[in-house]
Amino acid sequence: MRAKVLYVSDLTYPARGRRYGDEDAYLTRELREHFDLALCHPLDAVGLMDRFDAVIVRNSGPVLHFQAEYDEFRAEAIARGTRVFNQLSGKADMVGKQYLVELSDAGYPVIPTTDSDPSTLPESLGYLVKPKLGSDSIGLRKVSRDELSMLALDGLLAQPLVDFQYEVSFYFVDRDFQYALYTPDHRHRWELAPYQPSEADLAFAQRFVDWNTIDHGIQRVDACRTSTTTADATGAGELLLVELEDLNPFLSLASTTDDRRTTFVDRVASSLGALLAL
Repeated sequence: MRAKVLYVSDLTYPARGRRYGDEDAYLTRELREHFDLALCHPLDAVGLMDRFDAVIVRNSGPVLHFQAEYDEFRAEAIARGTRVFNQLSGKADMVGKQYLVELSDAGYPVIPTTDSDPSTLPESLGYLVKPKLGSDSIGLRKVSRDELSMLALDGLLAQPLVDFQYEVSFYFVDRDFQYALYTPDHRHRWELAPYQPSEADLAFAQRFVDWNTIDHGIQRVDACRTSTTTADATGAGELLLVELEDLNPFLSLASTTDDRRTTFVDRVASSLGALLAL
């Protein structure tokens, strides 16, 4: 008998520069070749999930908009032993952005980040302040050094503005690299093109995926390539982590090739199969 999978998405969420509905229409069509599949809104997941063998959380939108309901979903899924893809053991964006502080303090190649002492940040033309539980640029603001020194970073993170050449995202299923995309024009975050990573690039991204505690799921490693004018400890032209998306990362599958999409879906189906076998 084929496994029954509940696919969670908000098809109508007005994501800037992204089309959730198109991506999830493609993924559900392809995954139906492997599983019996039904689709529901995030707010309906708790009431429906006991009828299925697994739940896959995809483009559900920022959980900040329904935090209490998402917290209930997590608690109920853990208590019932529900198989969730991504597994709920992630320690990156899935539980907030505190990990950026921890990785920065541990010397990982991350944009310098603090939640307590702005004086530890390098000099910059400006600084970004963002909520630890924010996403999709919600609550993000730019401040000067003087303004930052007067802020109480309660529930907030602070980072210097980094002069970068482009952003690049690396997409993984489980711990296996699938494809990479970058922004030829960094002013347009979601206008992406295929990117051919070097061995050093892949080692950079793999380091963060291996740091995380997800064996079955999709992760997106977002990074920026520093420019020749950037003066920081890593030097110009290095990659710095922007975010590690391990909850419901948009996949920008429309920007990849047909072969890449087919391979990706097959790998997701394989991962779900392994999760169901646990």
